[in-house]
Amino acid sequence: MFTKVKLLLLSSLFLLVTPRAGLAETVMEKVARTGILTVGISLNQAPYSYINAENEIDGYSVNVVNLIRNQLSQELGKPITLQAVQAEDTAAQISKLQNREIDIACNTAFTWTRDQYVDFSTSYNIVNVRVLVPQGSNLLTLQALAGKRLAVVPNTVFEKATKLAQPQATLVPFATFTDALKALKAKKVDGVVGDSLFVMALSQSLGMMNLDLAPQSPLASYGVGCMLPQGDATFRRQVNYTIVKFMGEFLRGEPQATELINTWIGEAGLVKVDPEVLRNFFRFTVLTHEQIP
Repeated sequence: MFTKVKLLLLSSLFLLVTPRAGLAETVMEKVARTGILTVGISLNQAPYSYINAENEIDGYSVNVVNLIRNQLSQELGKPITLQAVQAEDTAAQISKLQNREIDIACNTAFTWTRDQYVDFSTSYNIVNVRVLVPQGSNLLTLQALAGKRLAVVPNTVFEKATKLAQPQATLVPFATFTDALKALKAKKVDGVVGDSLFVMALSQSLGMMNLDLAPQSPLASYGVGCMLPQGDATFRRQVNYTIVKFMGEFLRGEPQATELINTWIGEAGLVKVDPEVLRNFFRFTVLTHEQIP
């Protein structure tokens, strides 16, 4: 059974009165001193991070952060509490990392621009950019998307991937994925482009069940990892160690790692991922690191 994270959101006022001396600390020093690991998190990104029916922060990325918390607890020899600070977008998370208001923020894709301001962990998931379309539509190939009205959130990797993969599609901008899905339901667009896991989970939460992901091959794929304070090598090592260890445990079929994957993105998960694609991604990642028994 996985430890859930209680909904504990810190106010900006509390953060402003944190002693400035703490800014010079590494994350490991801060966690050792306070017994708290602070995570920046979005609360509406199922299956990665969201508020469940028990008013707890839950999700695949939250479980990964819990694994990191457990590793730090073992390394430091003391209990560690996980504390959440709401940060709904990547820009806010980067700002809070730079100001040391948070120690870590996960479920983020690496970009060279972001890497100028924060460090990144090893990726723990692979995301496929696909188009959510009504069941029975004929939009199952990349060529079939030409001339179609596809909803996108501007200035995202999803918009960029669509422009590159199918420049003849008509991109219709929406402020949020919820707005885009409502437009799909109203038949104002032909499909919604996004992270296949996220848009499928969001559509289900909105009661939109008769949808498929297209095309069969994704428009693009990318790894998802955690953002960390820049230059904190000791903490980054602990995070990467935890992620690679978890991957190895899953590949060996160990129960806790298998349950974690199956709960969220496995064959019986909230959203299904091709198990062989996931295994191949994990195998490659483990092979590029020292395997952890």
